[in-house]
Amino acid sequence: MTNPLLQLKDYGQSVWYDNIDRTQLVSGQFKQMLEEDGIQGVTANPTIFQKSISSGHAYDEQMQQLISQGKSTNEIYEALVIRDIQTVADLLRPIYDSTEGKDGYVSLEVSPDLAHDTEGTISEAARFWHMVNRPNLMIKIPATPAGIPAIHRTLSDGINVNVTLIFAIESYHAVTEAYIQALEDRQAAGKDIKHIASVASFFVSRVDVLVDPLLDKKIQATSDATEQQKLKGLQGKAAIANARLVYQDFKQIFGTPRFEALKQAGARVQRPLWASTSTKNPTYRDVLYAEELIGPETVDTMPLETVEKFADHGRVRDSIEDDPEGARQTLDSLEQIGIHYAQVTQQLLDEGVQKFADSFHQLFAGIDSKKNAIKAGQATR
Repeated sequence: MTNPLLQLKDYGQSVWYDNIDRTQLVSGQFKQMLEEDGIQGVTANPTIFQKSISSGHAYDEQMQQLISQGKSTNEIYEALVIRDIQTVADLLRPIYDSTEGKDGYVSLEVSPDLAHDTEGTISEAARFWHMVNRPNLMIKIPATPAGIPAIHRTLSDGINVNVTLIFAIESYHAVTEAYIQALEDRQAAGKDIKHIASVASFFVSRVDVLVDPLLDKKIQATSDATEQQKLKGLQGKAAIANARLVYQDFKQIFGTPRFEALKQAGARVQRPLWASTSTKNPTYRDVLYAEELIGPETVDTMPLETVEKFADHGRVRDSIEDDPEGARQTLDSLEQIGIHYAQVTQQLLDEGVQKFADSFHQLFAGIDSKKNAIKAGQATR
């Protein structure tokens, strides 16, 4: 049987792997995934690196070298991460070349501590871009109010950007405007726009993770069986509805005469990327979000578990445009019962920034712990 992951290409969707682990790079497992599962890109974030670096011993040898050189914790972190990013970028380079820059990217995130610092984000994005020194790198910048102008400036400077932590449709509009304006600015300055790439990473499952418990409370608060059934019918629906409405806006925004003029000059669309597509609720189908958001000019970034499950039993169909009116009604119904879209998406953005910051700090604490353990071992010899 054909691997369902490979069939997604026929529907215009690219699968990117949401993980970087040096053990997989060394063992050849990652290269095997490129060949067998059709993986066409890679994303990473502080949580992923925290898990990878803190577990096992794949990074110990390099860490020992860096410690012996007197490197700081931040210098050690950057050296470990940059090596992995460069390794992955080189493994993906044939895909980047064969797709003429559509796929084959690896993403590296700026520090979550800069989420509300425009100038700091711009500076770190440029620094990482030059450190990695690969054309198929994307710098991840969150769609916070301070992140939007940083996204515009970074793209204007010719650096590829993966815009992360998008939850609200309004934020998505600001992100697309930043991208298009950056292309227009470069074109007006006589600069290249053919080799600028960007994706807009819309986080999916976290919406249901927040909304479903709110619905549970409302179900428990009423004894009306009809009302309970109505509320239960909304569970597991908000995330997909939100993403499907984003896709409708994507088609409209990148189908305007304004963007068509850029397209004629070689510009690419900023593809929606579905992030957080692993299913968190065990009562839902384990590939629910991956199956329901398939369509042209999209990217789905999957963790290992979702890659394996979709390869095993994913059902492939052009699903992203299923019932957009029903998607609008879902969000309207939530609004009517007091689950407000603006509040939900703002909470998710705030929590998303905090979760990545927590992982980032845990990662640094883990590096400090390993530094101390290695130094203690050296002292007792």
